[in-house]
Amino acid sequence: MKNAYPILILSLLAAGCQKEKPVVKAQAPAEPETLSVSHWTGKTELFMEYQPLVAGVKRRFSVHFTSLANFKPLASGKATITLRQGDATLQTFTADAPSRPGIFGLDVTPARSGRHRMAVQLNSKGLDDSHDLGDVDVYASPGDIRPATEAKEETIAFLKEQQWSLDFGTQLIAEREMRDSLRVSGEVRPRSGGEVQVAAPVAGRIGTASQMPVVGTLVSRGQALASIAPLTPAPADRPALEYGISEAATAVDLARRDQERAERLLKVGAAPARRLDEARAAFATAEARLKAANARLGQYETSRQAEGDATSSSPFAVRAPISGVIAEVKSTPGANVSQGDSLFRIVAVDSVYVVANVPEAELPRLSKLAGAEIEIPGAAATMPVGRLVAKSSFVDPRSRTLGVIYEVANEGRRLAVGQSISVRLFLSTRVRALAVPVSAIIDDGGRPVVFVQLEGEAFARRPVKPGIREADFVQVLEGLRPGDRVVTRGAYLIRLAALSTQIPAHGHVH
Repeated sequence: MKNAYPILILSLLAAGCQKEKPVVKAQAPAEPETLSVSHWTGKTELFMEYQPLVAGVKRRFSVHFTSLANFKPLASGKATITLRQGDATLQTFTADAPSRPGIFGLDVTPARSGRHRMAVQLNSKGLDDSHDLGDVDVYASPGDIRPATEAKEETIAFLKEQQWSLDFGTQLIAEREMRDSLRVSGEVRPRSGGEVQVAAPVAGRIGTASQMPVVGTLVSRGQALASIAPLTPAPADRPALEYGISEAATAVDLARRDQERAERLLKVGAAPARRLDEARAAFATAEARLKAANARLGQYETSRQAEGDATSSSPFAVRAPISGVIAEVKSTPGANVSQGDSLFRIVAVDSVYVVANVPEAELPRLSKLAGAEIEIPGAAATMPVGRLVAKSSFVDPRSRTLGVIYEVANEGRRLAVGQSISVRLFLSTRVRALAVPVSAIIDDGGRPVVFVQLEGEAFARRPVKPGIREADFVQVLEGLRPGDRVVTRGAYLIRLAALSTQIPAHGHVH
């Protein structure tokens, strides 16, 4: 018994020093990574997301259809996914309508493993399309799923919901024939015979009854611009003018009575018919003198009164010799003018001259000149030129440039006389070049870049080196390859998305 206590104590200590073994819990298998597929035809864009296919396992497909006519979602229709092995159709899965505009949700359960050929069919009102996606793997078990390869290029996420709600568009780029060009400054000037000074035909007073046109008014050839009452050539003596009226009235009265007498004599046969004709002629002459005397008095009154109206005394009408715009008004209603005084300046705007100022160092290249186009500040589209009027043969000593003049049909009055513009002169040299629309290139921190659509919702920033420009296309010397799909509308929005640190919420149906 004496040795029992030490043995008991040692047993208890040994039991207390033993550590409890940790409980190992089985971890749930990792969720397989979502795959994405992007495919384009001439009608629609397909963007599809799904998890790797396993035989006997149901997978949810999120299928997005975008119309390439307007880059908006298809709001109706039926989507069908087909899995084939060889020539036989094994399985077909269909969604009769989109769960949301542009998004079809389909459940796909492959029956057997192996390599399958996948296709997606769209049937919508007025639009049927098919996307052949090639071969896909259907695994026998989840453990056979191979990990997806990581993307080598940094991408920018821009979801379909964002694309559909904004002004967005893409284009497949390719080579096109372009001409070498030279971009220079230019100026809009009136064409030959397209600018006139309208002068007063006589000395007099401008009438106040009609409204004179103001600067900027569009006038037509032959349109009355103002009226002028000529100053009376008679002495400024009202009694003398009134005496002339009285004298003319007396002559009218005498001529009338003489005519009546001749008529009575002719009636009784006491005078020949010639006597009556002479009396009638004298009466008509007397009436004309009276009318002229009254007009001279009216003209005198108009000239004497500052507020006189030229319409009361047979005024001269001042009319527009050409159609155009009133560029300058040099007189006012009621003002006295001398013969030859300039009243208006009219500039024709239906057709104008555009003068391109070419630096003298570029003079040898003008031998290959083969057309031009106009770049208007603030306008996206360019404007074509008309015929070549002249190429200057002398250099301006101040600007060291020479002028190339084109006539331009100014439809819609897009060009204003005196406006500064840019002119792109095309040379006869033509090259085959990879080109993108002008709208695809944006400034990103001082560098020209485009955004390439790698997948439906993944974009990449590509710095480019622009070359020559023709119409709405720019040559790309570096940075792109034929077949790249670039963003032509909404590129700046993708740039803003790249600057944002917030990950957009994904609103797809899975």
